[in-house]
Amino acid sequence: MNYMHQALHQAKCAISHNEVPVGAVLVYNNQIIAQDHNQCIADQNPLHHAELIVISQGFAHLQTQYLNDCTLYVTLEPCPMCAAAIAQARVGKVVFGAYDVKSGGVEHGPKIFEHSHHKPEVIGGVLEKECAELLVNFFEEKR
Repeated sequence: MNYMHQALHQAKCAISHNEVPVGAVLVYNNQIIAQDHNQCIADQNPLHHAELIVISQGFAHLQTQYLNDCTLYVTLEPCPMCAAAIAQARVGKVVFGAYDVKSGGVEHGPKIFEHSHHKPEVIGGVLEKECAELLVNFFEEKR
């Protein structure tokens, strides 16, 4: 649960940068090796989702091609793009907070891992209420 709190902290940091509040933490051997939040607006790049950023940081940190022994904690169910990247990176385990009925790619939508060569262990709904409230409040303020 502590790692999801760190991901939530990252999501809150995203708000101060006017980014959609999604945070991610990558853990290896019970140590955080990467953590960040969405950077799509700051980088003017719609591909800079929190998951993709920490996966890239994880590769650099571990100097490896695959992340089999890593756990990715993310505050929102990964979208199809991120789920495909998670599969390609062979992340061992994915733990996410809020479910994304509209744009998710793990438990909803295309369910990427059901059709992938790599199927990480998935645990959804961790600190779901806190993660969902952060997103709902962010978008309500935008309206």
